[in-house]
Amino acid sequence: MARIENHKYSIEEAFRECFYIVPDYQREYVWTDKEVLQLLDDINDQIDTTSEREYFIGTILVSPTAQKNHYEVIDGQQRLTTFFLLLCALKHLFRDEKQFQTIGGLISTSYTSSEGDTRTSLKLEPRYENAGEVVAKIVELDADPQTTRNGIQASGIGSFGSLENLVSAYGTLYGHLKNNYDDISQLKKYWGYLANNVVFIQISTDVSSALKIFETINERGVGLNSMDLLKNLLFTHVKADEFTRLKNEWKKITKPLEKEKEKPLRFLRYFLMANYPIENARRDAVVREDEIYNWLIDKNHAKLCKYVDQPFEFVRKILGNAEFYLDFAKGFGNDGKPNIAMDHLKRLTGGAFSLHYILLLAASNFPKLLFDHFVSQLESFLFHYIFTKSPTRDLERNFSTWADELRDIAENADPREQKIRLNAFIQNRFEKGMSAKSAEFSDAMKRYSLFSMQRYRTRYLLAKLTQFVDMAYKGLRVPGPLNDYTVLEIEHILPDNPNDDLRTDFTKNNPNAKYDEAKNKLGNLTLLEKPINIVASNDFFNAKKAEYKKSKYYLTSSIAELTEVGKNSSITRINAKLASFSDWTAVDIDRRQALLIDLSKEIWKITPIEVD
Repeated sequence: MARIENHKYSIEEAFRECFYIVPDYQREYVWTDKEVLQLLDDINDQIDTTSEREYFIGTILVSPTAQKNHYEVIDGQQRLTTFFLLLCALKHLFRDEKQFQTIGGLISTSYTSSEGDTRTSLKLEPRYENAGEVVAKIVELDADPQTTRNGIQASGIGSFGSLENLVSAYGTLYGHLKNNYDDISQLKKYWGYLANNVVFIQISTDVSSALKIFETINERGVGLNSMDLLKNLLFTHVKADEFTRLKNEWKKITKPLEKEKEKPLRFLRYFLMANYPIENARRDAVVREDEIYNWLIDKNHAKLCKYVDQPFEFVRKILGNAEFYLDFAKGFGNDGKPNIAMDHLKRLTGGAFSLHYILLLAASNFPKLLFDHFVSQLESFLFHYIFTKSPTRDLERNFSTWADELRDIAENADPREQKIRLNAFIQNRFEKGMSAKSAEFSDAMKRYSLFSMQRYRTRYLLAKLTQFVDMAYKGLRVPGPLNDYTVLEIEHILPDNPNDDLRTDFTKNNPNAKYDEAKNKLGNLTLLEKPINIVASNDFFNAKKAEYKKSKYYLTSSIAELTEVGKNSSITRINAKLASFSDWTAVDIDRRQALLIDLSKEIWKITPIEVD
């Protein structure tokens, strides 16, 4: 039997003492914003400056190489790579602090080779495709995400697939730190917790044994989490001849969640906050993942959930919520069918934001008409919070307490009273929250550019703007699916890759404007059919106008020319909110950005439901 060693490392210890190599036979970096932000959120949930409790992130499986302290990563490279990129982001943010040098030593360091030579090496080196070059460039540039992306593109390194995932993850990690820890003292506390309290077990053995352990871990699973403990707890409250029935019922919950790659503990946490009033010593109405089981076994909460006397009813309640949860994740409504309002909300939140499931589960028993209206108002509310990059921690406590109010509305048997109470809820919770962010929202949209948000959210923004204008043009009131809009090309009116003559012409006419900044502004972006986009290419604006006129989407065609029909038609009414342009200067880009902001305020607003 090969020798197997294991050691508990903190993040700082691991990257100080070890060099990690991701061999080319391993799968590439596949984490998206969803997984990266979930890891960050999990860590944030654990941070408590008054305690020294550790946060265990699992096991890392490695195999030692011939070089001392150099290890090939067999399992855990997604987590290690993410933490390495997080160190890179922290280093740049600490550029004027003492932590800069400390973290720099965790990213790269010098060592003596077996030949006696001094070499400098990164502490994590992926060897698949061009990943090593991308990671090395991120370290070398030591810059903000946009500068980093530009530097990688300028170096000629390809950015696609897993390589794009690396660049995107760096941007997500950097943005998370900037948005949540903008004060240097807060950032230091975060680094202190991350460096010392986030820990893992590193199992080290030869490659063949490591691969066997990896296979075993993934077949059997390791340890018991709150979901497992809850199942075992329920077994203690049923008769022996009901064990098989309970096991089969429980599988109906866990198997679909696993199949859709949804985290059972996240679901269970949201289930509790959506269905029960949450009380704890912190008075924040929040249940953390590591608190779920202790919350459940509290005698008062056990009585609240009724699982002692009615275990199968409790399981059926969890199952019903799990079915809603999975349907919502697919963009379905509370009737289990494709739903336009839910699809729009899904395109906004993507996989990076999930707290709203607390509210959706709490409202899941609304009549369909009421539920769909609620989802549309929730979309407007979340749009303001997401596009102002507000910390999600501000929302978690609110959503848990708001869920109590939504359950009360759902239990009201009078349809008219339901509508009245929902209107009051939306006004008091959503509309007031949006009003408080009004100035912040206007400022964020004024500065909005292609890289202000993830690309799918910019595409969503442009799709909703384009759809709104088309609806107004045609006199329609009820929005349809966004599918036709989200497949369009994002067109830079001022070209993304201009020739020298065009760049010179723009600079000459706009002496104070920066071309590369202007080209990515929201006002310079529109959606365009791919064939037209190909023809329009990187030409001067006067040449592009003829192609824009051919677009069937009025937000784009109106840039070149407004259609005049009648004196008080739906077309003339939308024309009053748009503009056509004879030239395309920095002033014109800002002018169009301003009108798009005005349109956004009409789209993402609160509308009460009609009460009969």
